[in-house]
Amino acid sequence: MTAATARRAAVATLVSGGIVVAALALWKLRLVVALLFSAAIIAAAIRPGIDWLAKHHVPRPVGLLLNYLALVAVIAAAIWIAAPRALDQVNNALSPNGKAAIARQAHNSTGVKHDVLVALQKRLQHLPAGSTLLKPAEQAGVKAFEIVLGIFFTFAAAAYWIFERDKAVDVMCSLLPRPRRKLVRDTWTLIDLRLGAFVRGQVLLILAVGITLSLLFWAIGEPYWILVGMFAGLVEVVPVIGPIAAGALAIAVGFTSSIHVGVLAAACVLAVRLCEDYLVMPKVLGGAVGLSPLLVLVSVTTVGILFSAWAVLFAVPIAAVAVTLFNVILRDVDPAEEEVPTVLFSTDDAAG
Repeated sequence: MTAATARRAAVATLVSGGIVVAALALWKLRLVVALLFSAAIIAAAIRPGIDWLAKHHVPRPVGLLLNYLALVAVIAAAIWIAAPRALDQVNNALSPNGKAAIARQAHNSTGVKHDVLVALQKRLQHLPAGSTLLKPAEQAGVKAFEIVLGIFFTFAAAAYWIFERDKAVDVMCSLLPRPRRKLVRDTWTLIDLRLGAFVRGQVLLILAVGITLSLLFWAIGEPYWILVGMFAGLVEVVPVIGPIAAGALAIAVGFTSSIHVGVLAAACVLAVRLCEDYLVMPKVLGGAVGLSPLLVLVSVTTVGILFSAWAVLFAVPIAAVAVTLFNVILRDVDPAEEEVPTVLFSTDDAAG
């Protein structure tokens, strides 16, 4: 009895120590883990498109290349269309004449508009000079190289994962008892489908919100309309917090012109938000990740506190994976019977 107890204690100690060591290793390698997780999400997002092209006799490597070229083309088109006007607006805001104009408006205004303009003036006065915004050339070059390397690594890993995922799943399933293999495979497929649908839906929302609000802000005479609209679109990737920040910025910038423009900016943001919540989200995203708004808020807050601000981008995908595993392991939910989320692709295309 004593020997058996000792063996169990030794096994428990080894398992606990292994878990601690693995957790520490993952923490030290959290950047690599984040890049690999990003690669898996990207692969999940574009896999249905590659499968759809494969069904139309386009080789999968060519389909992958076409997807990457389409992504580059969209980014290049956005830069070509929006960047010149955005740079003009930034230069106008940060130029001495722009700062002087804001100072005059702040001096001659009252009420809410005066408070907003004074706050904006203080922020502009404390901005460092353009020459000090750049780090030394050597440090800037190293940082830029690291960013480019990280992007290349992520998309290269995504490409490999598209072709190697099924083999990896087969290897993992071969280590498990036969009755559990189908469950693991179905669970993996469901997670992959949910992450892919979420990413495709988020891209659509970013484009739709950014373009729609930019045009609305231009129509009502919002200062720096394209910058505020682009910001509103980009922060859609941060659930809950992003839209609130975008609305606050749009209203504040609107008040720098007039109370009338500020009120119209608030109305535009509210209208777009209502359309997104009650029309676009149910039709486009549907139950892509199967999370309630409260769970999304808790996930964003928890991830932000435990890790850092940039990790908030992964809050919803992490929560989607956790909820799926919770349902399958603890609630005995059959992943094969779960509704397959579809964004841009039919159920058959999404399932591959």
